Amino acid sequence: MRFGDFKAVDDASFSLEQGQFLTILGPSGSGKTTLLRMIAGFLNPTNGEISINGQAVNAVAANKRSIGIVFQNLALFPHMTAAENVAFPLKMRRFDATKISNRVSEIMELVRLDGLEKRRINELSGGQQQRVAIARALVFEPDLLLLDEPLAALDRKLREEMQLEFRRIQKELGVTTINVTHDQREALVVSDQIIVMDGGKIQQDATPTQMYRTPGNPFVANFIGVTNVISGELMSLSGNTVEIKTSDVNLSGVLRSNPDGAKTGAKVKCAVRAEQIRISADKAELDGLGAIFEGTVTDVIFEGERLLYELLVPQLGPDPVRIFHHDRNDFATHELGRPVYIGWESRDLHVFVAE
Repeated sequence: MRFGDFKAVDDASFSLEQGQFLTILGPSGSGKTTLLRMIAGFLNPTNGEISINGQAVNAVAANKRSIGIVFQNLALFPHMTAAENVAFPLKMRRFDATKISNRVSEIMELVRLDGLEKRRINELSGGQQQRVAIARALVFEPDLLLLDEPLAALDRKLREEMQLEFRRIQKELGVTTINVTHDQREALVVSDQIIVMDGGKIQQDATPTQMYRTPGNPFVANFIGVTNVISGELMSLSGNTVEIKTSDVNLSGVLRSNPDGAKTGAKVKCAVRAEQIRISADKAELDGLGAIFEGTVTDVIFEGERLLYELLVPQLGPDPVRIFHHDRNDFATHELGRPVYIGWESRDLHVFVAE
């Protein structure tokens, strides 16, 4: 999709199986919303074709596509009751008037709004309004449900509750769904498939587990989760196991991209996730790990179920190393300024050769 000389979406090709839940994830300006608007029919692609159920829909107007949409601002009618909002798409599609009431009741029960049918929109909580929007998008049994960051304005607790609700409703109905968000947790929680976009391009298309455990490039590794990135150059390669030289130390890791470029001296980016790093005041406790370093604690942040440490590790460069620490026993805290040891398994260091 081009806007003048600007290419908002660049060669984005993918498929989604019927009944699956796909999330398109990416930062602001990555092209994810533009891609969704093309699927919805609000924008016509500059090049390429969009097919739903095997039928090309490029020439089909947005209101003629069998698509339900939940917008970020919900776009509910404030002068109507909850039930009237949900019934609106059926009336517009000239659904059998004698069956509208029963269909609305069924979908209101599915989204757990039974008993609130007569309330006005301003009489409902934020979460209840979300459910009305979902019910309205699903009431006419669309082929495809599109979600355009509908949870972005909610507080964290309600947003996490609604993420689980979206997944429950989608699984119960089996409706094919495409969700757009910048929320990593939401993508991991609700999705069968995730696409990460940046600069208008699809960076990776994978299951949540694959995306998290085997990121396809440094951008994906750094965008999903809290990740430490280390620069270096390739020393040797055996299968997909590589030896890396940084400024002060050699590291072992696993090659994740561009095997054709994996030659001695090639520039690489290495990534290790915060939760894969162990921390201890006693170096002996880390014996057997693939890499062990000494560092100094510069910050400790309590996050409830875990502690986030920031450390200065001279051998790994000037950037702080971030570590998630889970301790089910006593949550003993390493004090600021104290020397500690950190380490990780070689298999947890993802290595990417520059393209």
